[in-house]
Amino acid sequence: MNRSPRRRVLAATLSTAAAVLVAGSAVLLSAGNANAATTLGASAAATGRYFGTAVAAYKLSDTVYSTILDREFDMVTPENEMKWDATEPSQNSFSYTSADQIVSHAQAHSQRVRGHALAWHSQQPGWVSSLSGTALRSAMVNHITNVATHYKGKIYSWDVVNEAFADGTSGARRSSNLQNTGNDWIEVAFQTARAADPAAKLCYNDYNTDGVNAKSTAVYNMVKDFKARGIPIDCVGFQSHINSGSPYTTDYQANLQRFADLGVDVQITELDIAGSGSAQATTYANVVKSCLAVTRCNGLTVWGIRDSDSWRASDTPLLFDSSGNKKAAYDSALAALNGGGTSTTSPTTPTTAPTTAPTTAPTTTPPTGSAGCTATVTLNQWTGGFVATVKITAGSAKINGWTTGVTLPSGAAVTNSWNATASGSSGTVSFTNVSYNGSVNAGASTEFGFQGTGVGPSATPTCTAR
Repeated sequence: MNRSPRRRVLAATLSTAAAVLVAGSAVLLSAGNANAATTLGASAAATGRYFGTAVAAYKLSDTVYSTILDREFDMVTPENEMKWDATEPSQNSFSYTSADQIVSHAQAHSQRVRGHALAWHSQQPGWVSSLSGTALRSAMVNHITNVATHYKGKIYSWDVVNEAFADGTSGARRSSNLQNTGNDWIEVAFQTARAADPAAKLCYNDYNTDGVNAKSTAVYNMVKDFKARGIPIDCVGFQSHINSGSPYTTDYQANLQRFADLGVDVQITELDIAGSGSAQATTYANVVKSCLAVTRCNGLTVWGIRDSDSWRASDTPLLFDSSGNKKAAYDSALAALNGGGTSTTSPTTPTTAPTTAPTTAPTTTPPTGSAGCTATVTLNQWTGGFVATVKITAGSAKINGWTTGVTLPSGAAVTNSWNATASGSSGTVSFTNVSYNGSVNAGASTEFGFQGTGVGPSATPTCTAR
């Protein structure tokens, strides 16, 4: 449920009784191992994940805000600046000034960007309300094409469609002007985004889908259908606005896993947790550990930096207080990242069984007790091209750098890459780490990606550690 001042606030903060109950059973993590990093972004990167935050362009001039942003986070999501009303205030007249400011700031500080959001029933510009049917569908396609093309090559993942399912137990689509253009509007949005920016991960994003329930199962069934029919979808975003009315549940991790088992990545996209003290800290740790326990959980994004920056400020839901001081929740999240492991509550079995698995090449076995590494490749393939995501995993000892070789089929060629330096473009292409992802702790992972023409690689990549 994401957030601008225009959106209604969710349920109230955790009750005192509930906080005491949770605190009584809390088990906080230790500071982690000797190689533990000291910031959220660096610690997440050591596990092959990111730790991001929502950013407002007008707050970048606030030195406390920007200092925390640049120290702690390695992924940013524009809070409102990429939404339809901000980027296309008049039909076919596009404005990117504020969003460009965030992207430029991120690039200058080695941060990646999640794009948010291309198609949503809310925060539409006024001119959209006069459209319906074919005219509205054409306007949506034009909007997605222009915005995704403008940021082509600069976006890690897009929230292509946001909040398209209704609350409650019906499992139905939300009634909206976009839904009224035809039930295929979501798949058209994803196909349009893929054509505009083939390298970006394409996500569906929603709230109140954190556990196994009617709404999350409806999303699950849509993703399962998309995968079966070849509709391009790479990831699902779980907003995770957690409070007494929408708590962290024991099936949180199992829910993430059942989506991952469909062959899509999962991302925690708008995390905030109402409360304070040890109860809040324990819940933050549990969410982090749930992500760490799911191989295809790419990372976590908190929806704001300081409590005063939150759309739910009165709930004090973030990792830093209004003065910019680290809270107990920060310490527990960092400890969870550095300590790894699974959540302190036992996940339950999901009610809907997964049916497909991601396309991943087999791994090679690292040398026992040495600074070896392995590599696996996952493909998003379409006619004439592909995007490959390569995961580098350290062996039984920490590595300080890596090089992997990927053999492309005849006629295939690399057109661009990210999070690695490529040598060559066809045949066997060598990829070497960049400055921020060469150091990988024992057993941990990092990822890079590349786009190409032709058919993607199927052979197991080689990996050499330094």
